[in-house]
Amino acid sequence: MSRKIDVPVSEVRRFLEPGPVVLVSSADRGETDIMTMGWLTVMEFTPSLVGCIISGANHSFDLIRRSKACVINLPTADMVDTVVGIGNTTGAEIDKFAHFGLTAEPAAHVAAPLIAECHANFECRLVDGCLIDTYNFFIFEVVKAQAAARPKHPETLHYLGGGEFMVSGRIISRRAKFRPEML
Repeated sequence: MSRKIDVPVSEVRRFLEPGPVVLVSSADRGETDIMTMGWLTVMEFTPSLVGCIISGANHSFDLIRRSKACVINLPTADMVDTVVGIGNTTGAEIDKFAHFGLTAEPAAHVAAPLIAECHANFECRLVDGCLIDTYNFFIFEVVKAQAAARPKHPETLHYLGGGEFMVSGRIISRRAKFRPEML
């Protein structure tokens, strides 16, 4: 291991948050929106709970807060320019589905649309809003999940901060070393 150097605490996200970048779609009162999100956290497996922070300044914030639902869509690496474009625009000024040529499909359990071009879609309902006023932290339950059958392991984007992304890499399996209940 090489010698370690001090890193500004403002850059820890480059080490701790390289989970997949997602596109969060929302709808309320006939209006839809999409936002790019570089951070979320799985909080529980059953029920499937996901937590995330949505800035109160983001146009999606009010749509999601009022509707109490959203869809977390998983884009693939080939969508990087769309992901950046969505993150650099506001749904208060443009229809992001139309502007970026994305297909809105109806969800089964929430009013927010699925993004057809994404590899996976996770329909979510707000289950706990106690941290929204203090931290803009939403806790969702995934009520329906669907993913493309192929590829099994898509190349996804992982935001490192500073305008840089990492693309998911090779798969390393150690399934044989895990106890079945730990999988």
